[in-house]
Amino acid sequence: MSTPVTPGRTGLVPPVRPEYERPLDAPGTLTETTPVPPLRRVWDAAWCRRMLIAAVLIAVWEVTARAIANDLLLPTFGATLTAFVQGIASGELLSKTAISLSVLLRGYAIGALLAFALTSLAVSTRIGRDLLSMLTAMFNPLPSIALLPIALLWFGLGTGSLLFVLVHAVLWPLALSMYTGFLGVPETLRMTGRNYGLKGLRQVLLILVPAALPSIVAGLRVGWAFAWRTLIAAELVFGASAGQGGLGWYIFQNRNELYTDRVFAGLVAVIAIGLLVEHLVFDTLERVTVRRWGVQH
Repeated sequence: MSTPVTPGRTGLVPPVRPEYERPLDAPGTLTETTPVPPLRRVWDAAWCRRMLIAAVLIAVWEVTARAIANDLLLPTFGATLTAFVQGIASGELLSKTAISLSVLLRGYAIGALLAFALTSLAVSTRIGRDLLSMLTAMFNPLPSIALLPIALLWFGLGTGSLLFVLVHAVLWPLALSMYTGFLGVPETLRMTGRNYGLKGLRQVLLILVPAALPSIVAGLRVGWAFAWRTLIAAELVFGASAGQGGLGWYIFQNRNELYTDRVFAGLVAVIAIGLLVEHLVFDTLERVTVRRWGVQH
């Protein structure tokens, strides 16, 4: 029986399969690439696809409104756009929007601060962890709108009641997202912080917050959505105080007066503000922090 001859002994070289051969380009030469058609470049842009979806939805709205042919039930897109422009020109829609946003920002800020305090306590102590777990299990499933009667009893008809339900809408989902992000921070980073003498709040700010940014930004998005819809719903019920009311009250008033085009104009304003905040604020926040630092791809 013959012994196998190794390539090292005889100098034999195994054959190279042709499909793996690839000649190298000469230095300084560029390979020609097929140019991308202009229509393909436009279609690859996210804003183009979103604009197309919006155009389709507007077309469906217009066709449905013309088929119903009843402005009290469903005004056309043209009538709604006219009411929207008139509301902005008169300043009424802008003033209502400013009132709603001023209340929203205050409630959102208070809820975010309380969520940060609770989660910082939860990752630092056992009693804080038990407290956060207990409170979120109790209050997170509770709809904010269900607290309206209690808010009216405690704070009366006005801004205090709105702030109360806004804080409830923001606090619990944001706290859960923050806490989940903090738990997902690798132990190596925690140990690094401890080696540098970081404890308590300093460890949370310098180690946990940067590492948990994706979860924090996601929680801020969810908290914003909950707060915005809670505010509009609350204003529909008792949003007028001292002769002033926000967008929800604007929608409710025009519904009572059967100005359906203005009702839809108020709804369009609510949607437009939500889209602007989503894409201008949170997308920018992700771009300058999460994606820039390589925390999320």
